[in-house]
Amino acid sequence: MPNNFGCEMRKYKFRDLTIEEVKNVSKTYPNFTFSMNTYTFKDGSQKDLLNFSGTVPVKYGNSYNIPIHLWILDSHPFAPPICFLKPTANMGISVGKHVDARGRIYLPYLQNWSHPKSTLNGLIKEMIAKFEEELPLYSLSSSDAARQSELLSYIAKITEGETDVKSRSKTGGKNEGSFNKITVVGAGDLGIACVLAVAAKDIADKVVLLDLSEGAAKGGTMDLEIFAVPNVEISKDFSSSADSKVVVLTVNSLGNAQTYLDVIQSNVDLFRGIIPAVSHYSQNAVLLVASHPVEVMTFVSWKLSSFPKSRVIGVGANLDSERLQYILTNLLKAEVLAKDAWVIGEQGEDKVSSWTTCNVAANQTEAMAAHNSREKVANRAMEVLKGKGQRSWSVGLSVADLTDSILKDKRKVHSVSTLAKGCCNINSEVFLSLPCILGTSGVIEMVRLEEDPLVQEKLQSSAGSIHDLQQQLRL
Repeated sequence: MPNNFGCEMRKYKFRDLTIEEVKNVSKTYPNFTFSMNTYTFKDGSQKDLLNFSGTVPVKYGNSYNIPIHLWILDSHPFAPPICFLKPTANMGISVGKHVDARGRIYLPYLQNWSHPKSTLNGLIKEMIAKFEEELPLYSLSSSDAARQSELLSYIAKITEGETDVKSRSKTGGKNEGSFNKITVVGAGDLGIACVLAVAAKDIADKVVLLDLSEGAAKGGTMDLEIFAVPNVEISKDFSSSADSKVVVLTVNSLGNAQTYLDVIQSNVDLFRGIIPAVSHYSQNAVLLVASHPVEVMTFVSWKLSSFPKSRVIGVGANLDSERLQYILTNLLKAEVLAKDAWVIGEQGEDKVSSWTTCNVAANQTEAMAAHNSREKVANRAMEVLKGKGQRSWSVGLSVADLTDSILKDKRKVHSVSTLAKGCCNINSEVFLSLPCILGTSGVIEMVRLEEDPLVQEKLQSSAGSIHDLQQQLRL
């Protein structure tokens, strides 16, 4: 480490502690080079920060030298550094639990940073250990290297707030209006169920299954390859999703999180590496979120993609609404009521039934009697609905139903997770299931619900709890 850094680091609050620790890093990793450069934060502010880069040795079958770049904040050692991979032109980033598409590194050690227990050498040691579990880089061909460079440049613009979501994709893929391509992200049970349901309904000309798991194809993806499902491509490369009209998100983090908030944060960390990439390659797509919790992850997808709210929706209560209408029509023989009945709000125990038309009656007494009669039938239907679980294949069929309406511009009404701000006196940016007309551009119009104070109260309660949860997340 150059001796003159002491003067350049005069703005560091704990300069002596920082210099001492950086010297220890230099002794352990003599290949690291140190400099003072300007770092631009997400809000556009800038600071001159000490940073260093070099390679760390990682054993993953063979031995690899993984290039990294660390920025030391001026509040060090009481704040963790900002860590990135620094891939060369012939390296691609393997998006995973600890690395996003931009190459930023996320580790438990960083989240739990606490001086004096946490040190830079300790951080690098954990980094090596995590990279030996999941190698963060892979070799690119020359054409892949060009795409990787373009992707990193685009994601950098998203971070700096410069995204032009109206610009056309430059991947050179086919972009004809008549070609219907769908990408399903995540090759777990739900992802495969979505692929099979879409294929069974013959909705798309091509379906890409993005398998982000490590290692060779196994389980369901291997079976898809063995039995050669028509028009289905399995890939680990985000560029395969280029020019998709619908991108379905099914991934869920399988980490060792202890609390519900930790589980959601793990999903958010995963989405940070996925959404900017798929948004880049399919800049006019509709994002259809099926990951849990769907309301929060739809919000996260909207924020990370910079897409308009109409083109980011969650599967929401579409399956429950279709089931409710079926139960009313076929089991309770209330077909007249069924067409206007919807399940709305938050997935799970807090969902609620509602209606899109008002009772027409000669007087207030008749209207009240009709309302009470309808509510009794609805309550019976909701009791039957509670006994129905949401298995992967049933959610997959629901995804296929929504995708069909979008691709074929059916202008059909579905109860999907959409931005609820402005509805039912909700003032926060939360996504809830509400009846919406869907077409090729996503949500065309929200269908007006019958005014019911109890329903509005439940929606406002759900919105409040979801908003409180979102405020605790690190986007």
